[in-house]
Amino acid sequence: MGNPDSELSILIVDDAAMADLNQQYRNRQGPTNVLAFSMRDGEFPDIHPELLGDVVVSADTAAREADELGMSFDQRFDFLIVHGLLHLFGYDHERGNAAAEEMDAKTEALFKIIGNSENS
Repeated sequence: MGNPDSELSILIVDDAAMADLNQQYRNRQGPTNVLAFSMRDGEFPDIHPELLGDVVVSADTAAREADELGMSFDQRFDFLIVHGLLHLFGYDHERGNAAAEEMDAKTEALFKIIGNSENS
């Protein structure tokens, strides 16, 4: 993705902590599976261009979703990390069908690279 020397922070939390973050930063109730906080957005995106940002994953939600989807926790966790990473690079599935399809295609391509095709 053109950023070989970039840094990424990953935080793994429980549903209670994720619900707090989701409320504070997105004004949405309850936990979500993953949040991404880009260091390239805002007033000063060029201060540390090597910093991509933070990806926060709720382990509780990831485990629940893995069970619901019939996959391992590791597979679901990997998917959520890739999903969050794509958000840091500006992909956003909430902008409509075309954006969602583009994000899905990029997710598939990245999973082929890392060898995990069970990503849904």
